[in-house]
This record gives sequence, C-alpha cells and structure tokens, in this order.
Amino acid sequence: MFGAPVSASERILRGPLGWEIARFGTPLAVGMALQTTFNLVDAYVLAQLPKDEVGPALGALGLCDQIAAIGTIVSYGISTGAASLVSQRHGAKDEAGMRHVAWQSTLMVAALGAVFALIGLVFAGPLMRDVIGAKGEVADLGVRYLRVIVTGSFTMFFLLQLTSLQRALGSAKTPVALLVAGNVINLFLALLLVFGKGPAPAPFDVMTPVARALGVPRMGMLGAAWATIIARAVVLVPVAFIGMRRFKVGLPADSPRPDLAVMRRTFAIAWPTSAQFVLRIGAGLFVNSLVARYFTNESDQSATTAMGLVFRLDTMAIFIAMGWGSAAQTFVGQNLGARQLRRAKRSGWVTAGYDAITNVALVLLLLAFGERILRLFDDDDVPVRIAMTYLRAVAPSYLGLGLGVVLGNAMAGAGATRVTLAVDTVVVLFVQVPLCLIVVAALGAGTAGLFRAVAACGWASAIAYGFTYLRVPWLKRLRREGSLSNEVTAART
Repeated sequence: MFGAPVSASERILRGPLGWEIARFGTPLAVGMALQTTFNLVDAYVLAQLPKDEVGPALGALGLCDQIAAIGTIVSYGISTGAASLVSQRHGAKDEAGMRHVAWQSTLMVAALGAVFALIGLVFAGPLMRDVIGAKGEVADLGVRYLRVIVTGSFTMFFLLQLTSLQRALGSAKTPVALLVAGNVINLFLALLLVFGKGPAPAPFDVMTPVARALGVPRMGMLGAAWATIIARAVVLVPVAFIGMRRFKVGLPADSPRPDLAVMRRTFAIAWPTSAQFVLRIGAGLFVNSLVARYFTNESDQSATTAMGLVFRLDTMAIFIAMGWGSAAQTFVGQNLGARQLRRAKRSGWVTAGYDAITNVALVLLLLAFGERILRLFDDDDVPVRIAMTYLRAVAPSYLGLGLGVVLGNAMAGAGATRVTLAVDTVVVLFVQVPLCLIVVAALGAGTAGLFRAVAACGWASAIAYGFTYLRVPWLKRLRREGSLSNEVTAART
C-alpha cells in the first residue's frame, strides 16, 4: 500500500535536496558536537576540584586538547579520504570495491594509532614545555595528562573511522545514539577516577561509595584522561559490531593483506585533508603560544586559563561545521559516483546554509549566556573576563569559519583535497600568522587586539573558500589529476 521503503542512498541521490540534507546532516552535526562534550565533561568535572587546583588544571587541559587534536585530525584526514572513495563507489554500486577501501583505510588508521602511542609515551614533556612554552604547574599537569590522552588516542581514531564509513554509506543516527551513551559513561567514570575515595562536593560524590568499595584512589586531572579513553573504548565495541554486521565495513572483502595501491590512493586524498586540519590546529596553538609568551608569567597564568576555557567553545563550532561538512561530503561523493555533478555541487551551498543557521543560534547563545557557561568551569573573575573579551570578538566569526569548513569538506567529497589545502595554507601562513605577529609583537596590542586579529582570519577563510567553490573549476582540475573514479571523470560539469 505504501510502497517499498526508500534506501538512504536513494534519498541522497533522488530526494528533495534541502530536506534530505537537513535530515541527514542534523544528526551528524549533533554527533560531532557530542565528540567535543567528552572534553566538556572533563572540564566540568575538573572545575569541581579545590579552587587552587582548578586554574592550572583547566589551563593544562586546554593546551593538551589542542595537541591531542593534531592526532585526531590526521586520523580524520584518512577517514575523510576513505569516506570519499567509499561514497563514490557506493554511489556507483561497486560494493566489493567499497568494502576493500574500507578495510585498507582501517589498516592505515591502526598504524597511525601505533605511531601516536609512541609519541605520547616519549615526547609529552618536550611538546608541552619546549614547543608550547607552558610554565609552572600548568606544564607539570599537562605532561602527565598528555602522556595518557595521546597514547590512548587510537580509541578516537577508530571511532572517527568507523562512524565516517557508516556515514558515507548513509547511516547518521546510530553513531549519534552511541556517542550519547559514551558521554554518559565518560561522566560517571570521570567522577569515579577524578575524585576517587573523596572528598568530592555534592552531587559529584555519587561515585564515592563505588570508589571506596573498589579502592580507587583520587587521581585528579589524570583521572579525566583515563575516563575519556575508557569511555571511547567502550563505545567502540558496539560501533564496530554494527558497522560489520550492517555494512560489512571493518572486515576485508577478499584478502586481509595491505593493498598498497588502494592505500596510496586513499593517502593521496587524505594527506592534504590531514595537513589542512593540522594547519588549522597549529594556527590555534600558535595563538595560544603567543598568549602564553606575551601575557603570562610564572605567577599569573590567567590568560592561558582563559584560552583553555574558550578552546572548547571554538571546538564546538568547528566540530558542528565538520558534522554539516560530513553531510556535504557524503552528498557530493555519492552524487558524483552517480554522475550527478550539478546536484553534487549544489549540496555544498545548501549544507553551508544550514551550518550558518546553526552558528547564528550558537553565537547568540554565547553572547547572551557566555559568562554563565564559562563560570561552570572556572569562577575566577580574571580568566572569565579575558574569555568573554575573546568571545565577543571571535564568536561572530564562527559563521565565516563554518562556511570554510563545510565547503572544504564538500570539495573533499570529490577528492579535491589539494585545493582545500592550498586555500588553508594561504589563509593561515599568509594572513593569520603575520597578522597576529604584527598585532602582538610589532604593535604591542593587548589580548583584545590579538582576538580581533583571530576573528578577521575567520572571515578571511570564508571569503577564500566561497571564491574557490564558486569560481575555481575544481571538478575540471580533478579530471586532469585523475583523482576521481572512472565513472565521475566520464561525466561533464
């Protein structure tokens, strides 16, 4: 009576574009926002520590999260390259090829996890003290936390990989539900490990009896790192099971041995994406390094603490944009595989519009309630005042930054990752770095001047990506470079 159910891929290829992107992209945006709440949960729990511990812990957490994010972004690049090829092959009805790419890219993620485990064990101290320039207790806490969170970062790598593959095949809701469960687990584990046997303020003492029964010691900031790693590992089990059972991703289609040809093709798409996002994270670390070197000293690290507070809000905006961008990537990839180039290109603009709407709501929320939100994590007046100065200057530029992220991911769905890397290289190296240096080192401006420079770079990214997506013939360039599959290269723009 009602006809056969319409598959997710058919909706992506044939359904009303605006409605289908909203239906598919909303869970992805929510899911990526939930990725950041692992860190928000940690920050909120750490904010309940004694007052003399809160400032250094939050300052160290903000720096460590940015360093750890480099590994996550490199892994995300591999997952982006794999998702691009998987969605194109799925759109072209090549299921065996899709499974083969999924397995080979998963082997690449496993190798990356081993590399970053080594980095976390050996180089945590030099990264925190020598590269970032952290001082005092912030540096001491940061080294211990970084050693755990980077060594265990393989849990996030596999979560991103498996959820990206499922998303590329049209599944958006199940990974989000599992991430919600993961955040609940993370909260209770953080309460258990951060406070241990106590003391803990009510109602954060709910796990104290459990800690006493199990003999769990009070671990402080280090407990938050272990809580995050364990929670991710727990969620990873059902994510892997569902991916293998429903989509057969995570299992080899034929031989389990490495296929260097497929890995090279995945890497050709992945490395510009990884480099691009490392460049973005590096730009954030550069700003934090300027703050640490020019506006802190051994006895006053309020500015670093403020940057640790606002980093989570910046990350929330970026990850929401990455969620919408993941939707754009899926729609572009599958429609290219089906030779629907006009629909593929329209998908980027429609998705960018949805991200803009989301960011307007986020910016209004932060401007209206930003101080209350910040005081959930640190009630010290000085870092909160600096953080609010940052939000008033930078938060409106989330709209520009989000536009760049979404359109960049849309081009990544076509495999045009070298184009997006070129755009970010120009914006970061030739706009953000010199502008921030001039403002701080040459003009001697305070933190407010530095924050205005950061905001200007967000809008510069929007202009650069908008022009590139609209005017640069990136699909034609892909045909010359041979980056697309044969089905796509035979189509005409």
